[in-house]
Amino acid sequence: MLQPELFRSAEFADLIEKILALPRTDGRLMVAVSGAPASGKSTLAEFIANALSAAGRQARYVPMDGFHLDNGILDARGLRARKGAPETFDADGFVALMRRMKRGGDVAYPMFDRSRDLAIAGAGVIEASTDIAVVEGNYVLQNEAPWAELAEVWDLSVYLDVPEETLRQRCIQRWLDHDHTPEAAELRAEGNDMVNAKRVIENRLPADVTIRSEENA
Repeated sequence: MLQPELFRSAEFADLIEKILALPRTDGRLMVAVSGAPASGKSTLAEFIANALSAAGRQARYVPMDGFHLDNGILDARGLRARKGAPETFDADGFVALMRRMKRGGDVAYPMFDRSRDLAIAGAGVIEASTDIAVVEGNYVLQNEAPWAELAEVWDLSVYLDVPEETLRQRCIQRWLDHDHTPEAAELRAEGNDMVNAKRVIENRLPADVTIRSEENA
């Protein structure tokens, strides 16, 4: 997890000020928050949205996870074991929806139910009155097609930089928390999570703001 001190830091305050200073548009401001699996990006995105709302803006946190392909499709494509990799998402659908979201208006989006391991269509809605969307996901800054097309959507991008060993420890702990044995937890972390983490780290576009987290898990 991210240290609570981050959200009371001058660094976080500066980030919020940067977002508040963005010129308003006819549509909606779009802020991207990217990072490797277990980096803490969803927590960061939620805190950003909450801080913007506290500052008087209408902001909403929007996760990318609702665009996971269904397990049945992944099984048919032989990708179930790689769930979470870029090719296991509806990337074109995500890009199209982000463009629509940027234009403004009411926009429904899918959300991921981790307890059932599936995406639910239309489970989230960003209202027309919401002028800032804080969009979080592993691949929102990915320099691969079609993800790279998102660069023209973002008004400001944030990358959460966490040491690989910290990511590894957190990923293993996640699987332990899901009742995996230590051996199985390490296997899943190394065989999939860290593969995806390295892909995020090695193939990302530059971010406007980079936040570095050095703490251990």
